[in-house]
Amino acid sequence: MDKPKAETPFKPLGKKLKELRSLANESLGEASGAVEIDVRVLASYELGQSRPSEDVLLLLLSHFGVKDEPASQLWEIAGYAVTKIPDIHIIGDTANQAGVTQVLFTDIVDVMVNNYGVVMNFMQNTGPTSQPETVAKVGMSREHARSVLQILQATLSQTEHNQKRLNTSGNPSEPQKN
Repeated sequence: MDKPKAETPFKPLGKKLKELRSLANESLGEASGAVEIDVRVLASYELGQSRPSEDVLLLLLSHFGVKDEPASQLWEIAGYAVTKIPDIHIIGDTANQAGVTQVLFTDIVDVMVNNYGVVMNFMQNTGPTSQPETVAKVGMSREHARSVLQILQATLSQTEHNQKRLNTSGNPSEPQKN
């Protein structure tokens, strides 16, 4: 049975958030892990029992790739002033509009893992006396993280193998001689 309306004041917002998660084909655990909130908290948002803070709503909108008018509508449904919604940047989005792919360099990574997923915070040192700045924060399911790890290992191995061939033969197209 549905809860009384007084207990689900944010039902329209919750319904939209659940639709976004379903469209992304993510479980509650995957989505909550990606934005670093407890799965029960995300469930309470989707049930309309509570609403996310502005920061958490921005994380959810960014995670699901919602921008422009749909983002403004969700912001308004949540009861936040539309004039307050900051720009939501999706990595690569602005650069791709200009025909350029942006590459973000990093020299520090902080990895957080819980039962719901993995979040990697990529940072770059900006100077000897300043704190590192985050250049990208990426969340994913544990299963996807394992897949990324396998791809990274295979790619690094292939690159190292190709480099050895180049160093041995002097020509990357020639097979290595034994």
